[in-house]
Amino acid sequence: MKKKEFEEALSNGRDTFQSAESTILCSRRDILRGGIGLGIIASTGGLAMNLASPGTAEAGARKLPTKWDETYDVVVVGSGFAGLAAAAEAAKTGAKVLILEKMPVYGGNSIISSGSYAAWTDKYKLREKLNLGEDSPERHIEDMIKAGDYYGDPKLAEVVVRGAPDALNWMIDEGGLKIRQVLSGGGGQTAFRVHISENSLGEPFCEALKKIGEKYGTKMRLGTKVTWIWRAEQEGPVLGVEVEKGKKKQNIAVKKGLVIASGGFGRDIKMRQAYNPSVVPEYNSTNQPGATGEMIRYAQAIGADAIQLNFIQLYPFGEAETGLLDPYQAYATRIGFGPIYVNKLGKRYVSELERRDVCARAQIKMGLKPTYVIMNYKQMVKVGGEKDLESGVAKGRFIKGDTIEELGSKLNIPVPALVETVNNYNRNMKEGKDPEFNKKINKDMLPLDEGPFFALTAWPAVHFCCGGLRIDASAKVIDIWDKPIPRLFACGEVAGGVMGSNRLNGNAYPMCTVFGRIAGTSAAKEKA
Repeated sequence: MKKKEFEEALSNGRDTFQSAESTILCSRRDILRGGIGLGIIASTGGLAMNLASPGTAEAGARKLPTKWDETYDVVVVGSGFAGLAAAAEAAKTGAKVLILEKMPVYGGNSIISSGSYAAWTDKYKLREKLNLGEDSPERHIEDMIKAGDYYGDPKLAEVVVRGAPDALNWMIDEGGLKIRQVLSGGGGQTAFRVHISENSLGEPFCEALKKIGEKYGTKMRLGTKVTWIWRAEQEGPVLGVEVEKGKKKQNIAVKKGLVIASGGFGRDIKMRQAYNPSVVPEYNSTNQPGATGEMIRYAQAIGADAIQLNFIQLYPFGEAETGLLDPYQAYATRIGFGPIYVNKLGKRYVSELERRDVCARAQIKMGLKPTYVIMNYKQMVKVGGEKDLESGVAKGRFIKGDTIEELGSKLNIPVPALVETVNNYNRNMKEGKDPEFNKKINKDMLPLDEGPFFALTAWPAVHFCCGGLRIDASAKVIDIWDKPIPRLFACGEVAGGVMGSNRLNGNAYPMCTVFGRIAGTSAAKEKA
């Protein structure tokens, strides 16, 4: 099947997605039967992946351990949302669980993320309480699939969306998570459904999940890097992992399941370039240094399939010079109440409700670095921003002006142009239409008619790897022969096929926690 035909099939929905996927898998099996072996295999993402390097040659040269240094029922690689959720659910069943984290601190990208969790409802019924309109799981699923250009598997998207409210309530009830009593919209979202942590960071979510896991007896080992996955034969189960702590290597046996929750490869420039050369080394990254993707390569070496690795998302609103994403920079995406994006000339350049990839392409096409997010106090209060204003201004993260003229001067952009842009936008708010960019104006949006005003600098930075290991709805890793690999599971950013070509704002949190819970439960059910 040609790529164009496959894309057309995907755009027709769930049934044709499955048909197109099956055709590609059949073709892959035919190639393998023809004698190519673990050579160059076609990926559903459209790029080739070479499993022979650093895969099967190294795998063939390695010898299985004659003895194991330790044994656990379930081993989880990675300590972000997905890994913590998986460990907690596995331990809840009585399984002996160990989390391995290669970095000296736990949390990965999750702990430094922007504290935004998309769920169509919650235990507080915030949307109804705040009179923010209608939402439903069907609407959320539709937004998610559409945002990923119909490349995402509808079955996996449905799992995320339908499990999102329960996972959020679980962290609140059992983990003590505190969230703001507000909701935000975002690019690509057609409803207000983004819940925000009290400090606009992922850390409270991580702490809640860690607390739940510790209650059931999970253990965590920091500074411990996995250096290989042990599997004896093509049809056999995963047996364990080789790990390195300092200069010491050990082998840990896995009796029931290995859960890979190691995140993406946004910091591995060589891997980025291999799958998407357009994501050039000059791009900053919002990721922590450990996002280097080796667990994907190790899994491929024992036969795992990986899909859509070329889909690498740029976050349009990283801090312009560093790519930083912190509690303040997160306000760039909380645009449901009316902030605007402008360039160095003081002009809007895109609809603020567009998807992240559309915004990033608009910035790159202009070539005018940096761009700016303009908002006022009333808009920020709507998403709980009064908690962050004072510290954000003090740290220089928010540029403040009592008037638009003052703000324009501080930003060193043409003041008359910025004033005209804001006046035009305020008129659009009043008239309920946006002739320039066709942005949908709703009753909840507020005009920029009253100060003080605030600005953030913004420029695209590598943010999220949408592709990864292929999984099914129970988080089992699927091999290149379209079969589950016994005792191997994946969840979170390391798992591909969930988001499609582009991740919707706020969806990483539920994707990680929902599939983390499923992976942990599935692993614990495996026969020892």
